Amino acid sequence: MDSIDRAILTALQRDSRMSMAELGERVGLSSSACHRRVLQLQKAGVIEGYAARLSPKMLGLDLHFIVDVSLVSQAEEDLESFERAARDNSSVLECYLMAGRADYSLRVSARDTSHYEEVHRQIAHMPGVTQIESKLILRGVKKWMGYKV
Repeated sequence: MDSIDRAILTALQRDSRMSMAELGERVGLSSSACHRRVLQLQKAGVIEGYAARLSPKMLGLDLHFIVDVSLVSQAEEDLESFERAARDNSSVLECYLMAGRADYSLRVSARDTSHYEEVHRQIAHMPGVTQIESKLILRGVKKWMGYKV
């Protein structure tokens, strides 16, 4: 990966909707040369996909939590069962296997406290769950906007 690839990645992280002509202009390449590089970065797995960032507030999701979950064991089948249940729950936005006190940390959004109570019950009934600690996010201080490349 050279400096032009890094410039392409930086620009795409800021605005992945720009045309190849605009992207090429920003990084000093023709549209077709830029397009070839983007395709190479996709094929190499550096670019995994493209997505729109939505406003949770505009979607009616006003409460956000980090939920730490401990399981009865870390046997492979228990981890796989929990992970499958977490992936299947639409309120679980992210799920991370952790080192430390909790086995998993989840990022969860809910419309209101009643909705979160329902989500909490769903998490409690996931396979192998023995303990849940919910932490309400009061305010986002820094949002991830891309990797430094």
